[in-house]
Amino acid sequence: MARDMFDLTGKVTLVTGGNSGLGLGFARGVARNGSAVEIWGRNEDRNARARAELEAFGVRASAQPVDVSSREQVVAGYERLLAEHGRVDCVFANSGRTSQNLTGSTIAMDVQEWHELLNVNLHGAFYTLQEGARAMVQRAEAGDPGGSLVFCGSLSIFHGVAGISNYAASKGGMAAVIRTLAAELGGYGIRANTIAPGFIMTGAMGGMTEEDPLVKHFASKTPVPRPGRPEDFEGIAAYLCSDASSFHTGDTIVIDGGSVIYPAYALKDMGA
Repeated sequence: MARDMFDLTGKVTLVTGGNSGLGLGFARGVARNGSAVEIWGRNEDRNARARAELEAFGVRASAQPVDVSSREQVVAGYERLLAEHGRVDCVFANSGRTSQNLTGSTIAMDVQEWHELLNVNLHGAFYTLQEGARAMVQRAEAGDPGGSLVFCGSLSIFHGVAGISNYAASKGGMAAVIRTLAAELGGYGIRANTIAPGFIMTGAMGGMTEEDPLVKHFASKTPVPRPGRPEDFEGIAAYLCSDASSFHTGDTIVIDGGSVIYPAYALKDMGA
């Protein structure tokens, strides 16, 4: 029988922020294809529910309450992950938060808000990927090369959106780090890529539905006229963790229904 090109049997995947939303979508994608999964999240109840959901796919799943903004917790988390699973093949650095700059102005942004967001979105993602890369390099030097590092970016890498300069800086900065990692680690068979999601419906949207005017507005500006959903990221997760992506590195992969190609002057609503 031919081998499934996305078969992840024997691989181990770490997903930070993996207990809900996009992170859980990534985790489901790899679990459906046979990868063992560890999720990191600070809410232990959600961790337990997500772990049970992943185990239902017949794979080994584990969870830890790791705060990625703490380098010490990230290092300790990897020590426990490797002790339990023996290896790590794929890392999705997905933990992050939105900007809470209520002023809508970069000039008026509070310095504490600037730093607190970067501590999670930029520094936390860096610690996560750096330690994951370290484990993969050690494995490669022992004769078992390969691995996939993935950062969850956003369309703010490309767009200028007023008032969220700290968020955009974190996403754009880590996208640059990903390209550097790709350049440094290719010789070990390790690739590094960024996923840039568009407008995605998750539980963090406070119960908003697809009938909400804001959701309808975004859908109307998207060539595929609907919002994204966490399940839209299961396939790209499986691809990036599988050997099918072994020559794909240094990229920013946009999963947005085509919204990034639709500028304000596309005149969609005028029948053009």
